Amino acid sequence: MIHTNITSPNFRLGEQLQHKIDLKTKPIGSLGKLESMAKQIGCIQNTLTPKLSKPVIMVFASDHGIAKDGVSPYPQEVTWQMVANFTGGGAAINVFGEQHNIDIQVIDAGVNYDFQDNSGIINAKMGYGTKSFLNEPAMSADLCKKTMQKGADLVAQAHVHGSNVIGFGEMGIGNSSSAAVLLNLLGDVDLEKCVGRGTGWDDQGLKKKYDILVRAVEKYDGGNNVENVFPYFAGFEIAMIAGGMLKAAELKMIILVDGFIITSALLAASKFDPEVLNYCIFTHKSQETGHEYMLKCLDADPLLDLGMRLGEGTGAAVAYPLVESAVNFLNQMASFEEAGVSNSDKIL
Repeated sequence: MIHTNITSPNFRLGEQLQHKIDLKTKPIGSLGKLESMAKQIGCIQNTLTPKLSKPVIMVFASDHGIAKDGVSPYPQEVTWQMVANFTGGGAAINVFGEQHNIDIQVIDAGVNYDFQDNSGIINAKMGYGTKSFLNEPAMSADLCKKTMQKGADLVAQAHVHGSNVIGFGEMGIGNSSSAAVLLNLLGDVDLEKCVGRGTGWDDQGLKKKYDILVRAVEKYDGGNNVENVFPYFAGFEIAMIAGGMLKAAELKMIILVDGFIITSALLAASKFDPEVLNYCIFTHKSQETGHEYMLKCLDADPLLDLGMRLGEGTGAAVAYPLVESAVNFLNQMASFEEAGVSNSDKIL
């Protein structure tokens, strides 16, 4: 059993935060989701004047045994090649991270490749890829627990260095298959609705992927308990992210939730402790088929819908300025009294 120690944000402060928001020089509710986000962040940080410090996006990479069974049009080698691209600064997440002053950390959670020590990659390797869940569990329950703890330790380290807002990204050929099955079993959603094109399947390839996952689920007999489902179908990166999210909530950090793969980690984390959801800001709706159903499972209302489905944490990075805007208007925008503007309440 995964032990968590997450306490609720101070929702009792919500009334004072709402009062502060409503007295700003604007019509009531006119800043929409920015208002609810400001209130949420204030409750998380237990203050009327929240602040964002040293934002980090951790990009976890790992290989999946199921990739060798034909669920992706890309070979497994693409995982390590893309990780090298991250460290070279050439990926989308690098561009957006630099644009918004977000620290991008690249973590080898279980890539089937040995990176050089001076590569700039954080070595948290739990193995050279998982086993194929078509025939056996991706990892043992004990290894899954250790992997989640490793993610927790990495997040705790970022917190020690001053970060109070964290996003997660991923890279791993085959990981949309893991996410699809996690949604199917943990979210009770028909598998057909969960399986998408991933890295770019055509209709024939999509059917092939679906058929493989049907076989995998039919062979599995562990029920829908997260303690059984997660080790059987997760990847090292997904398990590490889930553990990191639980630790981030324990440390009262703001969690920026990216797309389909990251939300599958959150879905699992929420089964271990639903309190984690109170610390989450859902940054965007992915175009990957299952993400809409995943968001419904979590009763989530994402900030953006840009037709993105890249992963890497790019949705979190692109949405981060909106999070900043929510905090800045709460702290810097004048009240009616400060600005000498007549309040509608006083007029009425």
